[in-house]
Amino acid sequence: MATDERGMLIPVIDDENAGFWEGTAAGELRVQRCTRCERLRFPPRPMCPWCHSCHRQFVTVSGNGAIWSFVVAHPPLLPAYAALAPYNVVVVTLDEDPALRMVSNLVTRPGGPVNEVDPATIRIGEHVRAVFDPPNGAGIAMLRWMREAPVTGS
Repeated sequence: MATDERGMLIPVIDDENAGFWEGTAAGELRVQRCTRCERLRFPPRPMCPWCHSCHRQFVTVSGNGAIWSFVVAHPPLLPAYAALAPYNVVVVTLDEDPALRMVSNLVTRPGGPVNEVDPATIRIGEHVRAVFDPPNGAGIAMLRWMREAPVTGS
């Protein structure tokens, strides 16, 4: 498993997921779409699970969704992540297809640290939008999620 200069995990980019990572670098959320049945799918894979076609393309989606679930990570973790703990890990459903779920972190601003949101304020169903970290040392821009509306009070 590769890590960057800070000890953070680096995603493995291959032929199947390169379109997703090209999108994050461009500030866009891209998912695979089957060119036969037109269904969206994530994570990227060679064959459509519905019609079994191997014909696909990446399309840009809105980047809007809702929190479906979340957890709060606590140590023991890899050393680079332990320094950030506790931090949230959210599962988000996309507006284009609620069956599509993406995992990342809820932040308060693009490029913000993954531990800046108080986990006690996270609510299932709250609306979020995709934001992207600046590219890391490996040139990869990570997907994060930001609330559509700020949290007021507790």
